[in-house]
Order: sequence, then structure tokens, then C-alpha cells
Amino acid sequence: MAFIDTLIENLPEIRPPTQKKLPFSSKLKWTGIILGLYFLLGLIPLYGLGDNALQQFEFPSTILGASFGSIISLGIGPIVTASIVLQLLNGSGLVNFDLESEEGKRRFQGIQKLLSVFFIVLEGAIFVLMGGLAPQIGISPWVLIAQLAFGGIAIMLMDEIVSKYGFGSGISLFIAAGVSRGLFIGLFSPLTSDLGVPIGSLIAIIFSIFSPNAAGLQGVLLDSTTRVLSTVAIFFAVVYLQSMKVEIPLSFGRIKGHGVRWPLNFLYANVIPIILVSALIANIRLFAGMLGANNTSLTWLSGQNVIKQILIGALTWSMVWHSLLYMLIYAVGAMIFSIFWVQTSGLDASSQATQMVNSGLQIPGFRRDKRVLERLLKRYITPLTVMGGITIGLLAGFANLTGAIGSGTGLLLTVMIIYKLYEDIAKEHMYDMNPAMRKFIS
Repeated sequence: MAFIDTLIENLPEIRPPTQKKLPFSSKLKWTGIILGLYFLLGLIPLYGLGDNALQQFEFPSTILGASFGSIISLGIGPIVTASIVLQLLNGSGLVNFDLESEEGKRRFQGIQKLLSVFFIVLEGAIFVLMGGLAPQIGISPWVLIAQLAFGGIAIMLMDEIVSKYGFGSGISLFIAAGVSRGLFIGLFSPLTSDLGVPIGSLIAIIFSIFSPNAAGLQGVLLDSTTRVLSTVAIFFAVVYLQSMKVEIPLSFGRIKGHGVRWPLNFLYANVIPIILVSALIANIRLFAGMLGANNTSLTWLSGQNVIKQILIGALTWSMVWHSLLYMLIYAVGAMIFSIFWVQTSGLDASSQATQMVNSGLQIPGFRRDKRVLERLLKRYITPLTVMGGITIGLLAGFANLTGAIGSGTGLLLTVMIIYKLYEDIAKEHMYDMNPAMRKFIS
């Protein structure tokens, strides 16, 4: 264990800020800088890259925040994989971390970072040596692997900078940025496909209606319309679910007559379980494709535009069973990762009860006791964790089956990330931001 601790101490680390609370302007500046750097790195091609077999995998690249063929071809994949592995090990009891102590939390985060570095090198080697990103003739494969490792570590450090100096986390930011870019292109791009129809769905709808060949473009009009309507429906569904919450009435023990309502969101684990399960599915599809698995064998992991199939009367029982299996995988995966995430991130009943007691809160009519609060919170947190995970998993699976623009899961993740970001900014920085920005946020 001493050897691992030595490795952890020597890993590159971003020092935390000396200020207890950073101002809004400072967080906005660092978030903007990292976002600009992320897009810049996505434009830098790998030196010596020959055949890029990964460019066909649009869904994995969106979910992993990757730009295949660039220096950040790994995206957030290694970081998420490390988190999944460590949570599974900790949840199964094979390794144990005292997550209630500062030392235990530091060790957990340090080992997660160590695993991230390991998976950065491993996935980089797999991408290159298995032919996903093949080097040009005369270029050593290790030249590409070294560049991928550099990009992966850069993403890891950028994620840490955002977590400590910006808004939210870098992982969430990179996913939202990539999906938002794809969403904008998918809605408004005037560039045409091989059929001569605009790529942007809104532009395609207008083109199909007013084109001299409107009768021959009915299929394009139907497809574009269902994609736009599905996108809008998913947006409102996610916003509605995000707003659902249970409020527990608490009182300040020393100030009689004054109390607060402690909110517990229905989607208690928020966006992290969907990021984890989506990244897991994206990695499976990616590596299966690199191993040469055909499209038929991957059908159960692929979302289809079921809405369109229903409207044109082409839905088959095979599609129905594949769709149900697809949604079930998302629901079960999101539920499992919700449970693990709540236990490892300080959202469990015990940690929340400790936080409430330290804030001077107690249940009205009961003495101030952490055990009383913990028993009450367990009655809410456990069902919310399970039900919220299943619900958001089913919605994510269904979203992919609607053919929504930017991929259903990607759109869902982006809406959840932006909504959570809005809530955090409104709660923490309402009084230290620019008046014009404050008016916009409120």
C-alpha cells in the first residue's frame, strides 16, 4: 500500500484554490478557458495517423466527449472507466475505503486518478494496436500512443481544473459541449447530404416543403419532423423530472420558529449514473466494432428511430424485443450505478445526516441526534436512488429509440447537465454576479 501511496503522491495534480469560495467571474473565466482549450485540442490531428477506422462511430464519440483522429481521441473514456471499476470494487467489498474520513476520500480519489492514467495508456494502446487508429507506413505505433496518452492526461487535468476552479465537472462540461455542437449542426446545418438534402433537420423540413420535388421528399420530411419533435419532447421531459423533489421540513434547534425545507431530488444521483452506463455501452460498441463484430450482432446495443418505424408501419416484433432489451439495459445499469454513486460520493443518508447536524438542523419535535435524521433520510434516499435511477435509465433508452438529434442519451445528458449547472449557479452565485447576468439567471 505504501508503494501505491507513493505513486499517488507523484501524480500530476491541480492545487485547490486558497479561497474558500471562488467568485462567479473567476469560475466563469476558468470554465471558458477550459472549454476553449477542449475545442482547440479536438482540432489538432494525430501526427502520423493513417487509417482512422473510429470515425464511423458517432454515438461513442458523442458520449465519450471524444474527437476520433484528434489528440483527444480517448475523450473522457479512461476517466469514466476508472470510476466504474473502482465503484464496482468498492461496492462489492473487494476493496474498502473509509469515505467518511478525509484521508479515505483522498486515497479513493488518488487511486481513481491512478487508474485513469492506467486506462489512458491501455485504451490508447488498444486503439492503435487493434487498428482503430492505424499509423502511417514508417511511423511507430508508439508515436500515436504517446500522443493519445498526452491528450488523455490533458483531459484528466482539465477535468480537475473545472472541478476545483470552474462550474460542475469537466466530464459533464465536455459531454455537454460536444452534444451542443452536434445539436446545433443537426438542426441548422445548410450543408447537403449525398441525396442533396440539407443535414440540418429544421432546414431539411423547410427544404422538403418548398422544394419542386416535395412529393418525392415525404420520407425526408417525416424523418426530420419526428427527430425535431422527439428532441423537443425529451427536453421538456427531462426538465420536468429534474424539477420533481421531496422536501423534508427541518428546524434550527437553537432558533425556535425558524426552519428550512431540505430538498431531495427525484433524480437523486443526477446525471452521473447515465454518464457511466452510457460510456460503458459506448465502449462496448466501440471495442466490439474494432474486433470486427457486424452490425447485426450489435443490434441490441443500437438505438433505432422506432417512432418513424411506427408511423410508416414498418415496426417488427424483432425491433420491439430489441427496443425493450435496450431500455432494460439502460434502466438496470442506471439503477446499479445510482446506488454505487450515492454510496461513494457522500450522498448517502449517513453523510447527509452529518451535514445537517453540523448545520444545526434537526427534525421538529425530536432531539438533535444524527441517528434520528439518518433513519428518516433512509426512508427517502434509498427509494429515490432506485426509482430515480430506473426512471432516468428508461428515459435515456427511450430517447435513443426516438432518433432525437444529437443522440437521445446525449441530449438527455446535456439538458440535465445544463439544468444542474443553472441550479448550482443560482444557489451559490446569485449575489456576486453581474447584474445583467443575475437578471438573466433569475
